[in-house]
Amino acid sequence: MPLRVQILMYDGVEEQDAIGPRDVFGHAVQAGGQVETTLVRPSAPGEVTCFFGTRITVPTAWDPIDTELLIVPGGGDGLVHDTDVHRELARAQEAGVVLAGVCTGVMVLSAAGLTKGRPCTTHGLAKSELAAQGGEVVDARVVDDGNLVTAGGVTSGIDLALWMLYRECGPSVALGVESIMEYERRGTVWRNSGLSSQLSSHEEPACR
Repeated sequence: MPLRVQILMYDGVEEQDAIGPRDVFGHAVQAGGQVETTLVRPSAPGEVTCFFGTRITVPTAWDPIDTELLIVPGGGDGLVHDTDVHRELARAQEAGVVLAGVCTGVMVLSAAGLTKGRPCTTHGLAKSELAAQGGEVVDARVVDDGNLVTAGGVTSGIDLALWMLYRECGPSVALGVESIMEYERRGTVWRNSGLSSQLSSHEEPACR
């Protein structure tokens, strides 16, 4: 079965936060992984205007439980105040979807109450706010707490996506993507020690 990935697009989304992971998962197919990536938009298909003015047509409406992995990029704060999105994020997590926040996208997950009491990280300028909202902030590039994976920094979406390939598809696919992109995953990945045995088992990766 392929690894199904959704990337949540919205007005004000930071281009790099969304396109970095999109590139990684796209190249994973060339590296031998079975990965299906879909850009989705809350409510309905349509155009979004990104943080720096880039316009992207998103052909698919968001079905929060029709995926295994949902990437929430950072950027504008519109989704921080969108209670409908917050409810759908909670519904996705309850259904077993892994939620992954990139940079200030983690603050959307926090606004939905999904980081409270959990190890997490975000952009350095937002870490104090994340902690004030109940997140257990970890000083790492990527923080993996099982069904909640977060990353800090604008370019950290690339590192988060590469980590998720390593975790779900195995090291050969992840290393293959690094070779294609001529990029080496950087920074520390913090993993919940209680999950380490489960997450390090890739004898039969799901997306190979």
